[in-house]
Amino acid sequence: MVLDAFAKVVSQADTRGEFLSPSQLDALLGLVRDGNKRVDVVNRITSNSSTIVASAARDLFAEQPQLIAPGGNAYTNRRAAACLRDLEIILRYVTYSVFTGDASVLEDRALNGLRETYQALGVPGNSVAVGIQKLKEASLAIVNDPNGITRGDCSSLTSELSSYFDRAAAAVS
Repeated sequence: MVLDAFAKVVSQADTRGEFLSPSQLDALLGLVRDGNKRVDVVNRITSNSSTIVASAARDLFAEQPQLIAPGGNAYTNRRAAACLRDLEIILRYVTYSVFTGDASVLEDRALNGLRETYQALGVPGNSVAVGIQKLKEASLAIVNDPNGITRGDCSSLTSELSSYFDRAAAAVS
């Protein structure tokens, strides 16, 4: 079962039979304070997901043209579409993690066993990791655009967003 940050903290305190500590409450209050920024980040990524995925794939294939050459892992429209689908799924789970402030949904539902699956299918994990880094770059460019977004320091949130992409890249390589 995947828990959001609030449920996880409460569950852990309940297991220990303790009240929430001041530091736990402060961390949860930080999530609440940053709630609008989280929603802005998720909305920006979600509304631009097709552009982000297409940009990441275009950059990946430009950098590693052997993937789309005859015999490459993304050669034929069907295989290229599977690559785009996988990048989109990872991007979607990254948004879930940003929204909840917790990587467990990304880990449990998207990354758990992904490296082994790619190895079994002969998919080059390092190329997938590069594709995920391209997703990260495209997402951060959109998220860091200051127009039409809640004002304030978003450095910790963009750092958190980056960490989810880094986790995903590490999980497949």
